[in-house]
Amino acid sequence: MYEFIYFRVRDVMTPHPVVVHKDVTLSEVEEIFERHDFNGIPVVDEKNRLVGMMTKLDFLKAFAFTEKSKMPRYDDIMAQKIRTVLTGDPLVVSPETPLTRVAQYMIETKFKSFPVTEDDCVVGIIAREDIMKAVRKAAQGEGPGPGVSVP
Repeated sequence: MYEFIYFRVRDVMTPHPVVVHKDVTLSEVEEIFERHDFNGIPVVDEKNRLVGMMTKLDFLKAFAFTEKSKMPRYDDIMAQKIRTVLTGDPLVVSPETPLTRVAQYMIETKFKSFPVTEDDCVVGIIAREDIMKAVRKAAQGEGPGPGVSVP
């Protein structure tokens, strides 16, 4: 397990993740969730700069109603832009962030994934499953990968 302390986000992140623009609809993002079973999708502007994160929980926010609110039609809800429910200013990590820190962030926040950014641009995503793979590799005595020296 000692090898785990040498893992960085870059070693296990998914590079070039699927991203969406804040003006896509809930219907469009639901299709992406259905097709890929992602935990969350980074939301970017025209220059690939991160503006938020769209999670399945955010999606469900569109269907939360109070006793005083009137239930809109399903098609009207699904036509909404995701900017109305996305999580703005999400916690991000860099490719050089130690996995030990990311694991701690996940435990503290209960978030399932984090966008990975460099210069405010999305370069990857890291999910719980990625951390679990690294833990398993470390338990088997494997390090992060070629080019990484482990004392």
